[in-house]
Amino acid sequence: MTRAQQTISIALLVSSLYLSLYLELIPLPALVQTAIVPVLPFWALVSFGAWVLFRLGWGMLTFHDTPEAYKELMEEIKIAQADLRAKGVSVD
Repeated sequence: MTRAQQTISIALLVSSLYLSLYLELIPLPALVQTAIVPVLPFWALVSFGAWVLFRLGWGMLTFHDTPEAYKELMEEIKIAQADLRAKGVSVD
């Protein structure tokens, strides 16, 4: 099963479960049905956003620079500048 098929399958499973809760096909207490079920999609969206921001922050926090990568990048910049100068573009 490809990753796209797996994602679509999970999305269909979750959406069918939510739809069955929203249409009251699965019996729940009245308080849960009126107060919690209608806001579940918003809660899921906010939770997903928080998770994505955490992953982004963690990636930035644990990112390690290496002197070799810096030297390689500077060399590529010099090559690109030389190529642009050969084509008549002013690079400063």
